[in-house]
Amino acid sequence: MNLYKELKSKHQKEVSEFPMAFAFSNQQFKAGMEKLGLTESDTDKVCSIGAGGFIRKQDSEALKDMRIRHSRELQEAIDNDQTGDAFIFDMFNHELANHEYSYTRDVKPTLDALGFTPEEINANPKIQHGLYKAIQNQHDE
Repeated sequence: MNLYKELKSKHQKEVSEFPMAFAFSNQQFKAGMEKLGLTESDTDKVCSIGAGGFIRKQDSEALKDMRIRHSRELQEAIDNDQTGDAFIFDMFNHELANHEYSYTRDVKPTLDALGFTPEEINANPKIQHGLYKAIQNQHDE
């Protein structure tokens, strides 16, 4: 199994289960408030998370903690890959495919999605190795 995809799935499940709602109309806002156990007039009890999303204010610290933990788990998985042949390769291979590298031959969208700069790639031999191995794999497919 793709180690990166496994971690992403775990994180996505946690995000999907987190009490939040999205609304782009008054009807959706009312339904979202009900989903969060609030009434439509309880607007002082919610806060925006951007992109039409909102959560209960009391859950904001838990959301922050979850995001921090997800970032830490991703970094730990990268750090634990000693050669770049395991998690790092899986990460780049998945994101290159996800950003249609095989068609565009442009690695920038993948680096942007993962938060890497070219300088960071070049400064870390195992990350560089994993990326180049994934690029080669995309060329071979």
